[in-house]
Amino acid sequence: MADKHRIQFEPVGIEMEVDEDDKILDAAFRQGIHLMHGCKEGQCSACKSYVLDGDLQMERYSTFACNDAEVAEGYVLLCRAHAFSDCTIELLNFDEDELLGGIPIRTVSTSVSAIEPVTRDIVSLRLKPAEEFDFKPGQYADLTIPGTDEHRSFSMATTPAGEIEFLIKKYPGGRFSGLLDDGLTVGDELAMTGPYGSSTLKEGHVLPVVCVAGGAGMAPILSILRHLSATGSTRPVRFYYGARTAADLFYLDTIRELGSGLADFEFVACLSESPEQDDGAHEVGNVTDVVDRREPQLSKCETYLCGPPPMVDAALALLEHHAVPKDQIFYDKFTSPATGA
Repeated sequence: MADKHRIQFEPVGIEMEVDEDDKILDAAFRQGIHLMHGCKEGQCSACKSYVLDGDLQMERYSTFACNDAEVAEGYVLLCRAHAFSDCTIELLNFDEDELLGGIPIRTVSTSVSAIEPVTRDIVSLRLKPAEEFDFKPGQYADLTIPGTDEHRSFSMATTPAGEIEFLIKKYPGGRFSGLLDDGLTVGDELAMTGPYGSSTLKEGHVLPVVCVAGGAGMAPILSILRHLSATGSTRPVRFYYGARTAADLFYLDTIRELGSGLADFEFVACLSESPEQDDGAHEVGNVTDVVDRREPQLSKCETYLCGPPPMVDAALALLEHHAVPKDQIFYDKFTSPATGA
């Protein structure tokens, strides 16, 4: 049996116990401590923290998320870190409301109820949980690849009641997405673990909401819109969605219907490739460029981002340029699954 050690998190004063075999982030989830996180695979830097005292070692990780100089200085990615002594860790990013108030992580069995293409490379996967699976708008879950211990992370596009929809981008040779064409059928069972993610809609907030998405990143934004509409929110909401061409747009009727239930809503479709005939229904340009020219008051808004990593990086640079406070920016940065989504 692996040795156990005590972990103390500062400046929040939370303590927990962890086995040497356990990654610190996973151990925290199981004990109801919801640390800031993103990819959970050492590819982003959302869980980066600072070791004040103790012996920690990391499994394989990306030096883009934590470079050699940072590691030498004492920085660590909690999703890759194992403790080999009692440790004191300074959390660099945390949400006090989420730390001990998140929804418990658990695994439930689901059955496939529908698999439907919505564009040439995005598929809607609907799952029916065998038991109640609660989550907050904007969160994601891990779906296990059948017959393996591997999983892939996808955002929920719905609210918790009833079936849960995921919007999944297909990649050539994708381990999970390839099953959507040949391998998964209605009635098949999938294990689902979660919910994960801190890019959640914050209750009680009143600032205008600006959502920026691309590709399958529409999913968590739809979940947020569905919740806002269902709860009769009066917050102004603008949703910017980036696509290459008009053929890559989808769920436009659904978005319009959700918007009709909001007091102040605008949807802006942004096409990076100029259409042959400009019908005036779309903005032309990268989605972040469109947001830049249409949103002069970004610093007075809450922003929710989800999409390909380059889009998220460009959006974060834009928000920094507009001096948007960090506590008004919410995103879960998924890494590119080019090697096996």
